[in-house]
Amino acid sequence: MKLDVIKNARLYVSISTAVILAGIVAMVISFQQFGSPLRLGIDFTGGSSITLGLACDGANSCDKKIDISVVRQAIESKGFANSIIQSVEGKDLQGVSVRTAKLSTEDRERLRSSITESLKPYGEVDPKKSQIYEVGPAIGQQALGNGLLALAISFTGIGIFLAFRFQLDYASFAIVALFHDIFVTTGIFSILGLTLGVEIDSLFIVAMLTICGFSVNDTVVIYDRVRENVKLDGGANKFNDLVNASINQTLGRSMNTTLTSTLPLIAIFLFGGATLRFFSLALIIGFLSGVYSSIFNACIFLAWWRGRSSGSSSNPTLEAS
Repeated sequence: MKLDVIKNARLYVSISTAVILAGIVAMVISFQQFGSPLRLGIDFTGGSSITLGLACDGANSCDKKIDISVVRQAIESKGFANSIIQSVEGKDLQGVSVRTAKLSTEDRERLRSSITESLKPYGEVDPKKSQIYEVGPAIGQQALGNGLLALAISFTGIGIFLAFRFQLDYASFAIVALFHDIFVTTGIFSILGLTLGVEIDSLFIVAMLTICGFSVNDTVVIYDRVRENVKLDGGANKFNDLVNASINQTLGRSMNTTLTSTLPLIAIFLFGGATLRFFSLALIIGFLSGVYSSIFNACIFLAWWRGRSSGSSSNPTLEAS
């Protein structure tokens, strides 16, 4: 059974539009509540960072691996929820690093004591391997600005590459598909921020850049097949039919690539710990959105545009009645 994308174009575009609009509504509400479209973590808003290392010498060899869940439970019981906890390991070094919202001197000491108490089963804390410092909001805003700049540069570079690789209309609709993937992912995370209190950190920007690369790669594969079929066809068939044929010829490859990419991410989401959970979730959402936009949005808009620019009868599924 072959997939007729052009015939059901209105349905596919409507699904994308509904998801994006829901995300935009969530981002507007989020902006009213938090001052930003997404709930920002301390990487962008600033906060306190406490790193405690164990004394791994003498009688204590630090051969017992620290259970992060034990540390998390201990500090959350003291009221320090939504903290980012990571293990710190290296040569003669084992400990934990905790980042949380900006704290007063009294709260920092209370948090340090709570972490120290949770680490006692693993060894004594070494003051020489421990540090406490503040991350200012200016540094956080600079990190956010650099992340957005990186996204803008990646979009520009991808657009220029595709314009030279294919044609301007191919490149334009590939960029539209990229915007689709970014809006879908950020919209869903905005909804999660409102409903579940999910915050984004610097890894979210990394996820966005990865999604851009994955999505445009899938679009390029399909566009390559469209261009090849157009050359081989020599004008015997309609462009819409060639687009449909190209999608079906590359559909197996797109599905297999997405499946093999998302399965490890699902494993990371389920078993990778709190630090990587939402990073992997962003990639899962973006990869699924990327394969959807490559197969449907990018190809549908290209077929629609070529139909209009060639002066032939336009695709009725995309025109108003």
